[in-house]
Amino acid sequence: MTAVTPENGFHEQVRHSAGRLTWLGIALIALGIAALVFPAISTLVATVFVGWVLVLSGVLTVLGAFQIRGTGPFFGAFLLGLLSLAAGAFMLARPLAGELAITLTLGFLFMLQGANEAFLAFEIRPARAWGWMLVSAICSVVLSIAIVLGLPGISTVALGIIIGVNFITSGVAYAFVGATVKSVV
Repeated sequence: MTAVTPENGFHEQVRHSAGRLTWLGIALIALGIAALVFPAISTLVATVFVGWVLVLSGVLTVLGAFQIRGTGPFFGAFLLGLLSLAAGAFMLARPLAGELAITLTLGFLFMLQGANEAFLAFEIRPARAWGWMLVSAICSVVLSIAIVLGLPGISTVALGIIIGVNFITSGVAYAFVGATVKSVV
């Protein structure tokens, strides 16, 4: 009988979630294909979605500010709410500028995702599918660099293409990890 270690606990959690990882991978692949087929629409949808999230967040933060006691915290929350509301309204009124801002932010996010997936790949390294997770990590970092080098001209379709490629590579990685872990168990 082996001793229970944090590493064994992690591997046991991955084994327990094998079916969900496979389905997550399949769903990400399907969404990625849709984003690649319609990149301009995917970019616009992402921009409008983020705009509405910022508007809603701003409204809720402004309303919540009136529940805060003290002048400093009230004005801090109120100002943050107004800024979120203004950013969301700006993105909805000028989606091309919003696409550029989101594309740049997504580039930063993909760099972080690549680092996280690389860490995960090395954590599950004894498993056969760890290489797929590492490939996904490398793709995320390459996409991040491609965003920075192609701005601003690529922002109208880049977001949709990048989301599509990222979803597909992550989906393949999760599907293979889930299927491999399931077959080992």
